Amino acid sequence: MQPDYGYFEETKLGKPYDVKLLRRLYPFTRPYRTSLFASIGLVLLITVLELALPYVTKIAIDRYIVPWNDQQRPREHGSLDGAQTRIFQVDLFIPSNRDLVEKYRDLFTIEGDRAAITHQAASQLDPSDLRVLRNDHLAGLSVVAAIFVVLVVFNFILSFFQKMIMEYTGHMLMHDLRMKLFAHIQDLAIAFFTRNPVGRLVTRVTNDVQNMHELFTSVISMVFKDLFLLVGIAAVMLAINWKLALVSFTVLPVVIYASLSFARRARDIFRDLRIKVAEINTRFAETIGGIRVIQLFCQEIRNYRKFQKLNHENYRAGMRQIHVLAVFMPLIEILGVVAVALVIFYGGGGVINNTISLGALVAFISYIRMFFRPIRDLAEKYNVLQNAMASAERIFLILDSDERLPGRPQSPASSRSTDLQDIRKVQFENVGFEYIDGETILQNISFTINAGQTVAVVGPTGAGKTSLVNLLPRFYDPKSGRVLINDQDIKNLDASAFRSKLALVMQDPFLFSGTIRENIFQTDQMPDSARQDAIIDAANCRNLIDRLPRGLDTVLTEGGASISSGERQLISIARAFARDPQLILFDEATSYIDSSTELAIQQALEKLMQDRTALVVAHRLSTVRNADRIIVLNRGRIIETGNHTELMHRKGFYFKLHQLQIGNKSLAKYKLR
Repeated sequence: MQPDYGYFEETKLGKPYDVKLLRRLYPFTRPYRTSLFASIGLVLLITVLELALPYVTKIAIDRYIVPWNDQQRPREHGSLDGAQTRIFQVDLFIPSNRDLVEKYRDLFTIEGDRAAITHQAASQLDPSDLRVLRNDHLAGLSVVAAIFVVLVVFNFILSFFQKMIMEYTGHMLMHDLRMKLFAHIQDLAIAFFTRNPVGRLVTRVTNDVQNMHELFTSVISMVFKDLFLLVGIAAVMLAINWKLALVSFTVLPVVIYASLSFARRARDIFRDLRIKVAEINTRFAETIGGIRVIQLFCQEIRNYRKFQKLNHENYRAGMRQIHVLAVFMPLIEILGVVAVALVIFYGGGGVINNTISLGALVAFISYIRMFFRPIRDLAEKYNVLQNAMASAERIFLILDSDERLPGRPQSPASSRSTDLQDIRKVQFENVGFEYIDGETILQNISFTINAGQTVAVVGPTGAGKTSLVNLLPRFYDPKSGRVLINDQDIKNLDASAFRSKLALVMQDPFLFSGTIRENIFQTDQMPDSARQDAIIDAANCRNLIDRLPRGLDTVLTEGGASISSGERQLISIARAFARDPQLILFDEATSYIDSSTELAIQQALEKLMQDRTALVVAHRLSTVRNADRIIVLNRGRIIETGNHTELMHRKGFYFKLHQLQIGNKSLAKYKLR
């Protein structure tokens, strides 16, 4: 079999459609709509509070620090030309105010129960008298300061709850997305995994899903906040002085052009970054998995250079991202400063001409600085969004990959057929198979295994033995012909229905990280101690278990690397015993085992096959002498069939294989054809 190295992650994706990707992400948010709406509502309240702070400052300045006469307000909504006079008014009902007016009667203008003094005249008062005059202003400032503090405290409280809600929602969304992706990958056909390296799939389930968390927590609610701020700031600025607002908005066309240019370049860069991260993970996973080969063949330097090349490409993609941000973010800062300069120039002139209040100018400067903050935030959020969209594309490429084996039943009821209660017969009917179109592995394979029979498959390397075994659990579907169980095509059966009645003992068994007990008894309901002991004894694992300090509770490393291959094989046989299968598949189970361990394994296999149907693939012909029937494969075809005695009497291909294995030099002249 030749793997397909054209990983789908490397294919050139077309034009990005962020709206379509966001629409596909929307179903994941449905269970948490209440939290999202609550978060958006809190964001709206936080935005209102932030908009109120500069306006409170304006009120403090215009009413209490540099107050304006209510009847002589500047024409803030009209021209910046003309002149007005600022005055202080005092209430004559207050005794201290009456005394002050009497003391400086020439400086005050009395109108009924109120008196007024110009800003210039007030400068002639003694400091102590001026404090009396502005006592109401000081009291008002105290109230304004208290309001300011209350707004800040409420802002903090609302921001805390908003952050907690969004983090909870983001983690739950990430949890659901990762579980859906994991379940989908786990349900894909084996062919998918032969084409896609582990590192890439790990990147999809870890890094890319984490980027979705960034999208849900940093973008969704914060974008609403930034948009609310932009609209709110623009509205307040236009309400304060629309002409000054329009002057400050003259830089917006440049901001929009810079933002669009940034958006176009950012997407391709983040796509490249996603690819490079996946390639780095793949290379690293291959390095760890093949470290023995690398060290044995002294390939450390060559492998280092390959990784260095990938890492440098990732660095260059990252630097392109930084370059775009390094141009865009300072440009926004400069445009913000230009806008502030315009406000100071035109607004300052209005203050000098008394056509705009000082408080309005201060509030305008605060608002214009606030106005460019959400623009910078939106650029950063777009940065996160593009990263997330690049990840979302990769995630949905996997979710859209429907490489499940076709032909599953539409209803689960079809898998509860009485024919599956017992496996009475297994048939291969003119089966042909190929991994890649045009490269035939098996041709016209036909044979039958009846219940209780042991059928062995032998042949030289590359004959198609393992491929034949892989068709029975339906890891792959045949290109032609049918595989039948009880005269039913397995394509019409739920795979879990017949896989639950199978056990596979592989050439190189895979053990999971965890205890030996967990590897053998892979079930939620652990059997009782007596049943466990019986399985351990039947699988000839007793010596192994007794030798280990913690027995069945000994923790194995990944793949069972801490024990020998023979011990791993014994554990896999015990795992098959625990499953109590009706059909046993052996894929060269003793190929890598030494002679002393082979005897223990052979005895365990004989116990396992007793009263069960078995399909055995073997290199060592001595292990299949007692099989009911032996099928000889060569170049994907069945060339002989019969029991050991019959095949030896024929003196055909099997006979030559047998003689070569026992080392009969006189028959070495026979050539396998």
